[in-house]
Amino acid sequence: MKVFMAQDLLKVNTGMAERNRGIFSRNNILTINLISSPGAGKTTLLEKMLDALAGEMNIAVIEGDIYTSRDAERLENKNVEVIQINTAGACHLDAGMIGGVLKELPLENLDMIVIENVGNLVCPAEFDLGEDFKIAVLSVSEGSDKPAKYPLIFRQSRGCIINKIDLIPYTDFQLEQVIDEIKDINGSLEVFPASATKGDGMGEWIAWIRDMQKAKNSSVGE
Repeated sequence: MKVFMAQDLLKVNTGMAERNRGIFSRNNILTINLISSPGAGKTTLLEKMLDALAGEMNIAVIEGDIYTSRDAERLENKNVEVIQINTAGACHLDAGMIGGVLKELPLENLDMIVIENVGNLVCPAEFDLGEDFKIAVLSVSEGSDKPAKYPLIFRQSRGCIINKIDLIPYTDFQLEQVIDEIKDINGSLEVFPASATKGDGMGEWIAWIRDMQKAKNSSVGE
C-alpha cells in the first residue's frame, strides 16, 4: 500500500505550479488567484472589474466551484472566456486542475487570467497555482476576527479587498482594527476597503490591477 503524506502532495503541486507559471510568463499573462469565504462577493467584484477593464485588456476567468456553474454563467455575460472547474467535493483548486484547462484558453491573446477559487479561506491559501499573486477578499458580514483566525491567506496575498463596507453601519465590524491586524500579519499587503454593489473603493482596486498589469509588461522587456 502506498501512503502519500500532505507534504508529498504539496511538493507535487509545487512542480505543477512552476510549469503553469512558465506558461503564464511565456505568454505575458498576469494571473490572479482570488480567494474568499463563500458569499464574500468574489463574483460581484469580478463582474465589476470586468466591466471596468472591458476594451482595455483581454481577460479570461477560470471559475472554481465544488458543484454548479452558476458563477461561470454570470461571468459569461461579460463577453470573456470562462472555464469552469468543478472539484466535486474538494475545498480548493490545485495546480494540476489549472494546468489541465490551460489548453482550452487562447493564451497568446490574453493579458490576464483571473482564477476565482473555491469559497474557502483555509485550503486555497496552501496551494500555489502558478499565479502571480493571491488576492484575499474579506466581507464585513463575516466579522472582524477573520484575519487573526485565518492568518495564512493574508500572509500569502499581495492584496486584500474588504468588501461590503456599505454594511458597516449595520454591524459591529471594526474597519480600522481589521486593517491594523491585517498589516500586522503582512505589512506589505495592499488593503482596499470597498463595496462591489455600491461602487465605493472599486476605482482604487481597479487602478491597482492596471498598475500590476503594467508592471508585468515592463518586467518582460527587462
